[in-house]
Amino acid sequence: MRIAILEDEPSLATQLTEIVASAGHTCFPFQSGHKLMKFLRYETVDMILLDWNVPDVSGLEVIRWVTEQLKVPPRILMITVRSLEEDVVAAFRAGADDYITKPLQPAALLARMDAIFRRTSEPPKGRVEQFGDYRFDTHLNEVRIKEETAPLTSKEFALALLLFRNLNRSLSRSYLLESVWGQSANVQTRTLDTHISKVRAKLNLRAGNGFRVVPLYGYGYRLEQSER
Repeated sequence: MRIAILEDEPSLATQLTEIVASAGHTCFPFQSGHKLMKFLRYETVDMILLDWNVPDVSGLEVIRWVTEQLKVPPRILMITVRSLEEDVVAAFRAGADDYITKPLQPAALLARMDAIFRRTSEPPKGRVEQFGDYRFDTHLNEVRIKEETAPLTSKEFALALLLFRNLNRSLSRSYLLESVWGQSANVQTRTLDTHISKVRAKLNLRAGNGFRVVPLYGYGYRLEQSER
């Protein structure tokens, strides 16, 4: 998972990053709320871990901005020294998914993160997923459009399914590359463009068929549902 971290105290930021990275997550640490919000305008993350007390914008204000401005807000876990009941209530009302107090306990933090993902994730997908005329068989890695099978490679299938599962959601290039090719893969963005082009052509993703791929300049792509 891609995790953004907002913590202005350097040693705590390093500790948080090390704990989260040890569980296999990709971390994006920030010490400024404004810089985090700027990053989130162009990048997609699965969760934000944030402190309440940061110098420029409070963690509470960041939560409100995320829930109001992002079409699909990531999960939010607040980590702070503030333990008063009214603070906890304010964080949840602003949009936090969970709230834990410092000092950090690594095992408890990772357990809370896992619990949030389990609680907020969609139910397990079945073998077949249907999106309009597009029928994805996740066991066979096969897409059928009405009764015709589209000749997709394994990467094209994974990319197409990712787009359909995130219908109408703007996905950054880095998110698409990491999700389809993996964190450690050394893949150039041109490879993504080529695969998008092939998926668009093979699945005939155009407005007349109910779905279209929209390129987002300097950011990534979005699959939109459209009227026939």
